[in-house]
Amino acid sequence: MFTGIIEAVGEVVEATPQSGDLRLRIRTGKLDLADVAMGDSIATNGVCLTVVGLPGDGFYADVSRESLSLTTIGRWRPGQTVNLEKALLPTTRLGGHIVSGHVDGLGEVVRREKDARSERFRLRAPEALARYIAHKGSITVDGTSLTVNKVEGAEFELNIVPHTLAETIMGRYQAGSQVNLEVDVLARYLERLLQGAETSAPSGLSVEFLAENGYK
Repeated sequence: MFTGIIEAVGEVVEATPQSGDLRLRIRTGKLDLADVAMGDSIATNGVCLTVVGLPGDGFYADVSRESLSLTTIGRWRPGQTVNLEKALLPTTRLGGHIVSGHVDGLGEVVRREKDARSERFRLRAPEALARYIAHKGSITVDGTSLTVNKVEGAEFELNIVPHTLAETIMGRYQAGSQVNLEVDVLARYLERLLQGAETSAPSGLSVEFLAENGYK
């Protein structure tokens, strides 16, 4: 699990095809790897990758065909910059929101414009994910935990402050850039609970009960 608070910007050094899938070598820059061991997880542009090698300046990770089909990784080439975050610890401050590192789909940057010292981005999500994106809710974009400022159908807007632009790869986004999206996991669990409530709800949970208690 992760928080969506980016710790460093890394770089793809190698992206080597291997029998139908891919092995990555990521240079991790300022990310401290002193406490990272083989088998640990590092979120890389929002994708939970397992460390299979530690060459000293970064890590190796294998990427399955499933991950290649659902994320932007298949387009990565040497020189590609990526957001990095190590898995959270019990003592970690949850500065963002709960992030699983399991990408739900690809989004696209529609527009970028200045807004005082910040920048406003408009992104388009796949139609199937739109119902999970809420005004003032949380969404993960390339591993970064962000607050949704506006929603119109499958499009949503983000206001990005200078610190986030400087400390993540968002400063490099332009119209047409594709990004990894992970919706708020709580929205997914709530949907599943509601589906169960509509069929059989032995616990007494129902759509009406949730509405009466502030879940609208």
